[in-house]
Amino acid sequence: MHEYSVVQALLEQIEDVAEKNDAQKVTKIVVKIGVMSGIEAHLLEIAFNTFKEKTVCDGAEFIMNIQALKIVCNQCKKENELEKIHYCCQECGSTDVNVIDGEDMFLMSLEME
Repeated sequence: MHEYSVVQALLEQIEDVAEKNDAQKVTKIVVKIGVMSGIEAHLLEIAFNTFKEKTVCDGAEFIMNIQALKIVCNQCKKENELEKIHYCCQECGSTDVNVIDGEDMFLMSLEME
């Protein structure tokens, strides 16, 4: 379960940001998780709640926004947000597409005191 190592890296990043901003406590964390990131959201939440204790994030609210897979078609130039993981343009049917979102996890925002 690699979610534990993801959470450890996330907590390190949060602690760095809090330190740079002279914050004593983080009260809210918002992350964006792409459906193709390889991260299981419920396991990430469990790992976060386990490891946040006795850190600057102890007691913080953890919000996960799940990002659908977004592609852009190289043929018709339309952007599509895919409901199913099917790398095909919904407009013209082309498989000549590039992924523009939904494959990564990002720390989007922090609320700090």
